Amino acid sequence: MTPIATLLETPRDETLLLAELRALTRHHRAHCPAYAAMLERLWPDADNAQHLADLPWLPVSLFKRLELRSIPAEAVAAELTSSGTTGTRPSRVAVDAATMDRQNRALAASMQEILGPRRLPMLLVDSPRVLRDPALITARGAGLLGMMRFGRSHAFALGEDMQPDRAAIGTFLARHGGAPFAVFGFTFMVWRHLVGAFAQDGLDMSQGILLHSGGWKAMSAEAVDNAAFRAALARAFSLTRVHNFYGMAEQLGSIHLESEDGWLRPPRLGAALIRDPATWQVAPPGTEGVVQVLSLVPTAYPGHSLLTEDWGVARPSGEIRVLGRVPRAALRGCSDVLAAEAS
Repeated sequence: MTPIATLLETPRDETLLLAELRALTRHHRAHCPAYAAMLERLWPDADNAQHLADLPWLPVSLFKRLELRSIPAEAVAAELTSSGTTGTRPSRVAVDAATMDRQNRALAASMQEILGPRRLPMLLVDSPRVLRDPALITARGAGLLGMMRFGRSHAFALGEDMQPDRAAIGTFLARHGGAPFAVFGFTFMVWRHLVGAFAQDGLDMSQGILLHSGGWKAMSAEAVDNAAFRAALARAFSLTRVHNFYGMAEQLGSIHLESEDGWLRPPRLGAALIRDPATWQVAPPGTEGVVQVLSLVPTAYPGHSLLTEDWGVARPSGEIRVLGRVPRAALRGCSDVLAAEAS
């Protein structure tokens, strides 16, 4: 496999992406017995994949049910978990130092596209308490830690009690509000704890660059779509540089960034496909289906080609829009088959 530093310096190319993903498939088959069992039964011709659509994929929900890793137990440096939803088990992903380095480098390359090469002062729409679980790194805590390294002079919008910290925000804006600064928060946190708490405070955040992700299920329950979200931020804070991004704990470091037209463009080291849930074939551009994400980042576990639980649509050029969640029954059956094969 090509070192990630070399990949990040190489222009994005689908031929190279396919070759590297095939190499990752061989790597995980050699080092993860459960993955090898699934390939043997369901994708015996994986080495002959001629297109991204031909590569084998795993339902992301398998990481809730199976231990899938391509490293020995003694090499595990951290275990990441997804936040999960009520009544479901979180995914668990074991990573080693090499994968953590790949995650950090890939994420840094994506962040520089939006924030530039220098670290900006950063306001975090969350509480510092989410960083203090010594036993387990949740997706939310890992997301905050991951983003904090791309900023400086950090301030939290919420106190330890999860209540608005007006003094902290006031001090931050007084010091840094006159020049570009970064704001990060999960989408539902930004809506409930920034817009919800500070919309009437007259805060000037016109120099801010907001990066946000996740929580759209909760947002849709409140009938708030992306356009309404952006309009509320512009109205309350004059905050107009707003970038959603799409990613997950099972592919940490590999994110799809929102362009000005609202479409999510793939990372340099990844891609996305849309599959028809009736046939599992790749759907034509403009046809809705299940989102599949591909990434060159994961080497510690077979997470390089994952069928998500999200419903979306793609452009011919590869950008996607995520439209919501897939009905759970459709993917649960698929996951059951693969788990049985692994067993």
